[in-house]
Amino acid sequence: MTPQLLDLLEAHLGRIEQDPEIRAVVITGSGEKAFCVGADLKARQQEFAAEEAGDPFAQRVEQVFGHIERLPRPVIAAVNGYCLGGGLELALTADLRIAAAEARFGFPEAKVGSMPGAGGTQRLPRLVGPARAKELMFLADHVDAETAFRLGLVNRVVPRAELMDATVELARTICQRAPLSIQAIKAAVNLSMDVPLAQGLAFERERFAALRTSEDRREGIAAFLEKREPQFVGR
Repeated sequence: MTPQLLDLLEAHLGRIEQDPEIRAVVITGSGEKAFCVGADLKARQQEFAAEEAGDPFAQRVEQVFGHIERLPRPVIAAVNGYCLGGGLELALTADLRIAAAEARFGFPEAKVGSMPGAGGTQRLPRLVGPARAKELMFLADHVDAETAFRLGLVNRVVPRAELMDATVELARTICQRAPLSIQAIKAAVNLSMDVPLAQGLAFERERFAALRTSEDRREGIAAFLEKREPQFVGR
């Protein structure tokens, strides 16, 4: 995790938002060893020594990760190897996570006198519950992909050789659904993590009502009645 990588991610996110033809996003690591293992501690030693208050790099990470989480497209993390520290925090910003059987997950920060600082303490409990989140962060050990699946940290585990095919197939299936529906569902579910039930229900009603008058809603009903596949246009 470097400033250059964050800039690259931000640039891609901007292009994705401007292209209505992009209906789903996949994030994965290069090679087979790691998805992402967070910041390079050796490279940042001088920065740590110079910082008196705050951490511009951590603030930048939080900004970019928040952008991923709010992206009005479904984001799938294909976890191909080690997914640790800031790398796991990156994966947590995705809507869905598919892991290779060899993948390993963990927050090692407590072993070096630190703590997750890019959303891990907030997003992980929402996914697996506070007690399990604390255990993972307190112990600072790795868990394998099957354990991550049982915890609810990942949606699916597949053989490494099948990871990208399985992820792309999932993305393509989602892309066959109505884009406005997917956007509304993502926004409503994300909001449910942060607001009281009554506010979340009000937001749901608004989005539900808006979809009723969309072209895609009319197309979906027509396709169902005519027993054909719908052709959604995102309007």
